[in-house]
This record gives sequence, structure tokens and C-alpha cells, in this order.
Amino acid sequence: MQVSNPNNVKIYNLSAGKSLPQWLSDRRKRSLQKQDVDLQRRIELLQDFEMPTVSHCVRVTKDGQYICAAGTYKPKVRCYDVSQMSLKFERGLDSDVVKFQFLSDDYSKIVFLQNDRYIELHSQNGRYYRLRIPKYGRDMAYHTASCDLYVAGVSSEIYRLNLEQGRFLNPLSTNSSEVKCCELNPVHHLLACGTNTGHVECFDPRVRGRVGILDTILNQHVEDLGVSVVPTVTALKFRDALTMAVGTSTGHVLLYDLRSDKPVLIKDHQYELPIKSIEFHDSLDLVMSMDSKILKLWNRNNGKAYTAIEPGTDLNDLCVVPGSGLLFMATEAPKVLTYYIPSIGTAPKWCSFLDNLTEELEESSETQVYDDYKFLTRRELEDLGLSHLIGSNLLRAYMHGFFIDMRLYHKAKSIAEPFAYEKYRKNKIREKIEEERENRVRLKVRLISKIFMIFLV
Repeated sequence: MQVSNPNNVKIYNLSAGKSLPQWLSDRRKRSLQKQDVDLQRRIELLQDFEMPTVSHCVRVTKDGQYICAAGTYKPKVRCYDVSQMSLKFERGLDSDVVKFQFLSDDYSKIVFLQNDRYIELHSQNGRYYRLRIPKYGRDMAYHTASCDLYVAGVSSEIYRLNLEQGRFLNPLSTNSSEVKCCELNPVHHLLACGTNTGHVECFDPRVRGRVGILDTILNQHVEDLGVSVVPTVTALKFRDALTMAVGTSTGHVLLYDLRSDKPVLIKDHQYELPIKSIEFHDSLDLVMSMDSKILKLWNRNNGKAYTAIEPGTDLNDLCVVPGSGLLFMATEAPKVLTYYIPSIGTAPKWCSFLDNLTEELEESSETQVYDDYKFLTRRELEDLGLSHLIGSNLLRAYMHGFFIDMRLYHKAKSIAEPFAYEKYRKNKIREKIEEERENRVRLKVRLISKIFMIFLV
């Protein structure tokens, strides 16, 4: 576990800590966990909460009992049972997941929007049905009252798929050539769609027609924000019946009251990266806005920064456990990041032990990938005289180099450079002497001119 304190707000990174290489056998992993104290102190909130290469999106079911994550490569979805804190099932998919939605309170009904224009419906037993849409999809929303699934994508139309009748209905038409995102209001079920022209078009599911268009970037606001092109709408989120947050491709978040066409507040991320996800947290009246670089938490009323999380890897999706300070982030890395912020909420019931552990298990950040292994390039192997080990089980190929056991590395290093320790020892002694010299009190000696010296003589 790592703890950081940006803006005097404690943030616990539950995904940090020493990790084991994937190529090790289960028996070897168990053996290392018994021997290594750092591995024993590591907190693994959910067992194997990761993807093979990249995680695309993560969601929590409405009943809060299951967490699902989708990623690649190979494309797959994993479901975790929080009561057991472990993997419940894993399913392979034919293509990458763009978005997915829970159609029920638990994991028994899920719909996946994939990047090859397919929509997959899954039940408890697995894939139930698969159908294709005319254009590539970008986002989707599910209206529970009418069983309509709205799919937005690279088209001026929003496709309507009625899951009760099992057929497509007449689509909703927009004034733009592409719809980037869509969101349903949880109170009055207004459907908001963000387009590539910077507009938010709103539809009423009862009349199946457009009821209003919101121009998120007016001319005067474009000048104020200092952008030369009209941004596209990349993220939408409703807080209640009237409050809506709009994220743009230029890294701005605009808060609107639906009764007005002017933004109440404009927040700039300062990175000029598209906003990917927005969430509201009611405990301290906070807004969580995320781009591919950073997650920012700020006050909804005045825009004042509360804290920020910058993991160091590109972010894809954000999921906040309702009513708690626990959040998950899907990233361009195998691990699904887990963060806990006690100041904005307590831990969920299924991991209430976090409140006690966060103060006890704090460790410094790790810079190495694996502490028991050393990464070497091919040239470094040749310098150490270990190039003949390539292809054996003593080296593990990875990217542009190899992983080698740290003990074997130190042994080869001492043979290849027998005087390396003496050189290291002399450098340390020299550095120590220089430090002591700097700490000495230096006397200031005033110089006397030659003419004045002659006068004294």
C-alpha cells in the first residue's frame, strides 16, 4: 500500500506494492508469499483484479455485490464477488469492449458494446444473443421503464433496441454527424446526447423526440477559454433532476442547470486532454472529473480543488463505489487501480477492515518492477558474459530485454567486474569526505592590498 497526501488529503493506493511475475507457477508464487515479508504485507483487495494487458472499463452492480471489468488482450470480462473478495467467473469475448451496462441488479443480465459493431447480451450462463448495428458504437444507455437500449455512435442517428420485443425501433435523429456519448437522467429519464459539434441534444423517451438543444460552447465562452476550435462533447453526467456536467475534448468541465443555457461553473483541467469520465460525490459536494492523465476532485459550488490522483499511466474509466471513499480506475496497464480516500467516505461494508489497515500498513513507493528480478538488455547481458543463457529457463524474455534472478545477476556482476566493489568503496569514501568538508566552518580572511602592506612595513 502506498499513501500520498496531495493538498493535505490522504489517498491510499491499494494496488501498489510488490508484485509477482506472471510466468511463475502457482506453487512458486505461494512459496514466495510465505518467505517474503513485503508480499505478506501487501493488500490484495480483490483476487486477480487485473487484465492480461489493458483494462477498458469497470462497473459495480446496483446491489453492490459484484464488480465487473472488461479488458484485453485477449478480450475478456471478469466478474468478482465482493462477499468472497475473489474472481467469480471469467468469459472470453470475440472483440474488445467499448462499454457495457448491467440490465439487472446483479450480474445476471449484461449487455456489451464491442468495437466491431456487435452488441452482445449475456445471461448467467454466458452469451445469450449477438446482433450487429449499422455503425460503430461509442456509448449506450438503458431505459428500464420501456426496456429500450439507446446506442450512440458514428452516425447522426441514435439506435433504439427494445429488449422486450427483441427488435430495433425507429431511431432518434440528431443534427450532428456523430454522437460521442449519451446519459439518462436517473430522476425524469431525460436522454442527453453529446455530439461532435459541441451540442447536447436532449430527448424525452415518452414522446421519442428531441425536446431541446444545449450549445455548450457559446462564442463568448470560446474566447474566454482560449480555444481556437469548437470542442466536442466527450462525457456527460447527471447529479439530480437539474444538475448536469459536460466534459469536452479540450479538457473543460461545464456544470449546467437545465433551466439555463449558460454554464454555472467552468473547470479547466489544464492538460487539453479529452474528459473521459465524470462522477458526483455527495458527501462533500464534490465533482470527480478524469482525463487520460489525471483524476481531479473539486468543489461543485466554487470549483476549488480538493485533491487529485495521477497514477502515471493513461486512464480509461472511473468507477466510484456508491456512498463510500473507494474507487476503481481502468488504465492502459494490466492492473485495475484501487484507491481509498477516507475523507470523502468510509469503506464499503464488504471491506470495512480498510479503516483500520490504512493507518498501519503504509510503505514507501517501489521503483522496480520486480524486486527479486533484474531487467537487462541484450547488450548488458553480453557485457556480463551471460548471452549464452538466452533461451534457457534462467532468462525470461520481456519486451526489449530479459528478466534475470537478482542473485545470479550479482554473482555475474562480481565475476565480470571484480574490482567494482573497491571502486564503489572509494567513491563512497570520497563522497563522505566532501560532505564533511562542506559542514566545516569556513573562516573569512580579509585580503590586504600590497600598497597598504608596504605602508605597514
